[in-house]
Amino acid sequence: MTLYSSPATSVATLGGGCFWCTEAVFQQIRGVLKVESGYSGGANPNPTYEQICTGHTGHAEVVRLSFDPAVISYRELLEIFFTIHDPTTLNRQGNDAGTQYRSVIYFHDDEQKVIAQDVIKGMKAVWDDPIVTELTAAPTFYLAEAYHQNYFKQHPEQGYCSFVVAPKVAKARKLFSSKLVG
Repeated sequence: MTLYSSPATSVATLGGGCFWCTEAVFQQIRGVLKVESGYSGGANPNPTYEQICTGHTGHAEVVRLSFDPAVISYRELLEIFFTIHDPTTLNRQGNDAGTQYRSVIYFHDDEQKVIAQDVIKGMKAVWDDPIVTELTAAPTFYLAEAYHQNYFKQHPEQGYCSFVVAPKVAKARKLFSSKLVG
C-alpha cells in the first residue's frame, strides 16, 4: 500500500497533452480525491519543466489521480480522458507539440490494463483516425514544480487558460454534469 492508494482509493496516471488542462477537468469530478501534475515515462530522474520542454527527456506531462472507485470507476475516468483530449494526434495536442504532450495511459495493475484496452477498443468507433494513445505500465511519477499545481484555479485569466484550458473544462462540465463535484 502506498501513500496514494488504499483499499478505499485507487490511482490512475494519464497524459493528455498539457497537464494544466487535464488537471483542471479532473479536479471537478466527484470521486477524484487528489490530482497532481507531474512527469512520467522518461529516463532522467527528477526532471524539471525546462528539461521536459526540450522534448529530449522522454517524459510526458501527466496527472496522477487518487480516486474512490466506489464513487467513480477507472473506466469512467478513461471515458472522460478520451473526451477531453485528441487521442489520434501523435505527440501533439492542439498547438502543443512534442513527445511530452503525447496521449498516454500508465496502468498500475493488470485490471487497469485490461480496462484501458477495452476502452481504447471502444473509442475506435468514436474517432475517425486511429487511436495513438500509448498504454504502458506506470513508471516512476515525478511531481511537477509547485507553480504547476492547481494552475487553472490560480490563473483562470491567463491567456493559455482562457483559450485552451477553459473550453476543455466547459466541455467536460457539459458532457459529465452528473459526475461533477457538488
